[in-house]
Amino acid sequence: MEFRIDRTALTEAVGRAVRALPARTPVPVLGGLLLEADAGRLAVTGFDFEAAVRVEADADLSVPGRVLAPGRRLLDVCRVLPDGPVSCALEASRFTVEADGTRFGLSTLPLAEYPALPAPPAPFGTVDAAAFATAVEQVAVAAGRDDSLPLLTGVQLRLEDGQMTLAASDRYRYAVRRLEWQPGAAADGVVDALLPARRLLDVARSLGRCGDALIGWDPAGGGGLIGFEGGRTRTALRLLDGRLPAYKSLFDMAGAAVAEVACGELAEAVRRVAVVAEANSPVRLDFSSDGSVMLRAGYGDDVAAQRLPATLTGADEVPVAFNPAYLLDALTSFESPRVRLELLGAGQRALLHAVPGDGAAEGAEGAGETAGEHRHLLMSVKQLV
Repeated sequence: MEFRIDRTALTEAVGRAVRALPARTPVPVLGGLLLEADAGRLAVTGFDFEAAVRVEADADLSVPGRVLAPGRRLLDVCRVLPDGPVSCALEASRFTVEADGTRFGLSTLPLAEYPALPAPPAPFGTVDAAAFATAVEQVAVAAGRDDSLPLLTGVQLRLEDGQMTLAASDRYRYAVRRLEWQPGAAADGVVDALLPARRLLDVARSLGRCGDALIGWDPAGGGGLIGFEGGRTRTALRLLDGRLPAYKSLFDMAGAAVAEVACGELAEAVRRVAVVAEANSPVRLDFSSDGSVMLRAGYGDDVAAQRLPATLTGADEVPVAFNPAYLLDALTSFESPRVRLELLGAGQRALLHAVPGDGAAEGAEGAGETAGEHRHLLMSVKQLV
């Protein structure tokens, strides 16, 4: 095996593929990247049974071949190489990397022990990659981080006709985003898949500038895999078991008071007053029909307050309080200048969504089911500040 490749292209390919490698594994070969040089291109693959990432790059090939190189060590080498062409070769059991007089030798891993890679799922449809990346970012903030509850660490992806729905919840919040996708000729029926949020976020970010991203799915089951392909990167993710609880009844906010406020100003005010709050202490918001909302945080002598313009209909006043980190996650996930909050009161649900007609605002009023809608449900804490 011997080839030459641009240093930037090699670093990008290795950097993307290495994200599929496990942080710790009892199987040493899973810490390796599979490099395959053939037909004028280099393919770099990372795999850990939960995800497989394959990235291709152009290369000048002298001798085709395959090698399993230590992934993170190879990435460290790529990062310190001089700019320009890089010469790579397999010399017995050593993989050499050389650029502008700088030469590295890396011990290889046993290729025979590397597990078989999953076959990529069949093409099922396409989605605008930038819109998909934005949508995943908006819902992934609500996914849980506790690996002992794997169900809640996932993003539910549903494909039905021309509508994609993404949803995530950690029990204290529930984010839902809808967008359009284009079913392919083989698309048939409904896809309902629970995907690991962290993995899906990595995939979405890598696809963000690829124009249209190809979605792969096997209607017969696909071995529990869903695929995404864009540019020269192809990823397959293994599904999590189960599905998230239904959210439609939670999003029914009949009888709620409705407040509207500038999204960016509210987020900045929450950051400001939360400085004095202890860990896990709430930020209180007192909405009033006089056209304002008062934010308060802290206890005793360590307190902070700020008043902002806001409108309230359906009640004279509504006091609510939220975990400030959760509230900030929700507010910063919106792209619209103003946000609408449907409020049931302290200790009850609050539903946030963009104000219709507001520039980048998405969706329709209330709990409508239109494509492009983004909604974020938060639980208000019972004990106010």
